[in-house]
Amino acid sequence: MRAVVLFLAIRVAFGQVPDPAYEPLARAYEALRTHDYDNAIAYFTKGAELAPGRASVHKDLGYTYLKIGENEQARDQFGEAMRLEPEDVQVAMEYAFLCYETKEQAQARRIFDRIRKTGNEVAERAFHNIDDPLAAGIARWQEAIAKGGDNFSAHYELATLAEQRDELELAAEHYEKAWRILPDRRSVLVDLGRVWKALNRVDRANIALLAASRGGEPRAAEMARELLPDRYPYVSEFRGALELDPGNIELRRELAYLFLRMEHQADAEQEFTVITKSSPEDLLSATQLGFLLLARGDASGAMPLFERVLAGPDEDLANRVRAVLRMPQVLKSRPENPKPVSIDAKVMAQRSMKAGYMKDALKYLQIAHEIEPADFDVMLQMGWAYNMLHQDGEAVRWFDLARHSTDEKIAGEAGKAWKNLRSSLTRFETTAWVYPIFSTRWHDVFAYGQVKTAYKAGRRLRPYVSMRFIGDTRVTMGGVSPEYLSESSVIVGAGIATTPWHGVTGWAEAGSAMSYVTGHMLPDYRGGVSIARNFGKILGAESPGPFAASNTDGVFISRFGNDFLVYEQIRMGYSMGPQVLRAQLYTNFNITVDARRQGWANFVEMGPGIRLHPSFMPPSMYLLVDSMRGSYLIHGSMPQPHFTDLRTGIWYAFTR
Repeated sequence: MRAVVLFLAIRVAFGQVPDPAYEPLARAYEALRTHDYDNAIAYFTKGAELAPGRASVHKDLGYTYLKIGENEQARDQFGEAMRLEPEDVQVAMEYAFLCYETKEQAQARRIFDRIRKTGNEVAERAFHNIDDPLAAGIARWQEAIAKGGDNFSAHYELATLAEQRDELELAAEHYEKAWRILPDRRSVLVDLGRVWKALNRVDRANIALLAASRGGEPRAAEMARELLPDRYPYVSEFRGALELDPGNIELRRELAYLFLRMEHQADAEQEFTVITKSSPEDLLSATQLGFLLLARGDASGAMPLFERVLAGPDEDLANRVRAVLRMPQVLKSRPENPKPVSIDAKVMAQRSMKAGYMKDALKYLQIAHEIEPADFDVMLQMGWAYNMLHQDGEAVRWFDLARHSTDEKIAGEAGKAWKNLRSSLTRFETTAWVYPIFSTRWHDVFAYGQVKTAYKAGRRLRPYVSMRFIGDTRVTMGGVSPEYLSESSVIVGAGIATTPWHGVTGWAEAGSAMSYVTGHMLPDYRGGVSIARNFGKILGAESPGPFAASNTDGVFISRFGNDFLVYEQIRMGYSMGPQVLRAQLYTNFNITVDARRQGWANFVEMGPGIRLHPSFMPPSMYLLVDSMRGSYLIHGSMPQPHFTDLRTGIWYAFTR
């Protein structure tokens, strides 16, 4: 009997890993009830980071974004929820409608097409509302081209409609034709590369995107770089891009300098020769070609190029040529730079942000800050721009500056953003929890708790130090084998844990267990894997609904015979209640087994339970009552093979 109680103590203290997202989610739902949407979004975002595999968090965050009119952010959250739970039709429909509203018709059409095949009439109508106009438009433009309308607009419009309808071969054909008609419109190369990529023609896609990323329209170049692989292009890709876009001087110049770094002077000379013939005003290329010719003894070929540079307006470049030719340097007084044309950089930044061009917005904001360093609104917008570009370290710095504004609105918004980002970027995180519980089976009160401080520098592994407490009101003696009522110990240890990945966490720890009854210290080594899954409405959710939660834990404990124990805990029920008293009614099902097949460590139990959260309690505190009926799985191993227990306790946790 005592052994079973000790196992229950270990199970509660080490087998039940507290939900890391519980506290931020509870605060998020509390903020929703008071219509504090900014804080609700911040806490939901933190909850999603701590529990990335929980679709319900992304769904609730999506609905919160909808409340403030941020449809694109809401779309992205519903998209993530659909990825996690593709069978959830409601989430898929929300995502599809938001895709349609935010001009992503192709994605909306695909989702409606998938759902309508299950017999969903709403999806059927929505699909035809998108597909029928696309089909009619494609037919109309094909007819126009057949009748002689062979121009850029006809091919481009046809390609756009075909891409939206997933007719990718047709889209690629006409994007390329449109590009051939207007080769200066390099944004079309981005479209062509995107479609080739969707067709799995990766090599062709990289060539088109490389051509678009060098020269031409700045916005097209930025979009192309985002789609290119995260590496420097190969020479073969440069060659292919120049075959597609032979007039791209910047692309050819970069290839020429690449050949120079590779010490392929002959290839570099060939490329610089093409540039100087097609673009005589490119004095830098003329200078470099002259140096290459002079180095191989062709002074007669180099001198006309040098004379072109000496006669040009670039004094610094001309003096470099004079230095090579051992000619005297020429110093000319430079006229003062004319004043720059006055433009409203803040307005340009706002336009870029609304259009989603965050890098362009950041450039304009930097200009605005240089013009007016004390403009706190610019500092605030700089913070948001860096935040959207996932450069949170810079974002925190600008929010910190903006929160000192004399404008209460700017200071308040910046202060909230600074506080939320600062907590997510801090290097140390301390988590504490306490769980006292009374058991009618043992007529005793057990208490368990832990304080853990983790170092958050690593993305995958986090070292930590912790202190756990395991004891009971009878103050029974601790021991080295599972034969005593309670460990009555404080366990101090250091370990390392993985960051949660789709609800999976691994950990390993070494420490010492110190009995506060006998004063003995014993080595303690433990480690394991925890898998947590949660579905539906958690306690404290804004609206009632069903929920299900499961925790699977595998734990190695050295102090009890180097045993390995596995616990599976499942709860299913319904979350409900008014704001003053939130409640969950549920059914428990728990099973425990171990590697050594010890009788006390193999049992199953189940029964009803309730969790309560009155409004006066902190968000992460609740009361619980569980009525359990259990049986041991190894017959004859325990004197009483069946047991009944009523457990009443309080759970409280917080993170700093």
